[in-house]
Amino acid sequence: MIKVTGMNNKEFIINSDNIEKIEAVPETLITLMNGNKYIVLETNDEIVDMVIRYKKKIFNGIIKV
Repeated sequence: MIKVTGMNNKEFIINSDNIEKIEAVPETLITLMNGNKYIVLETNDEIVDMVIRYKKKIFNGIIKV
């Protein structure tokens, strides 16, 4: 799960496992596998970095167990 900011400056959380694609149009458009689309303030690179950090947390937790 990653926290992103909508165009109304309100934060919400999306499941990063459900992201199908991220586009810069010029704002950032996240399309989920179910077809839902979200325009957010974060850049494509910021979203990719957030997903990587989230996945590292998961994998580090699995290795420690």
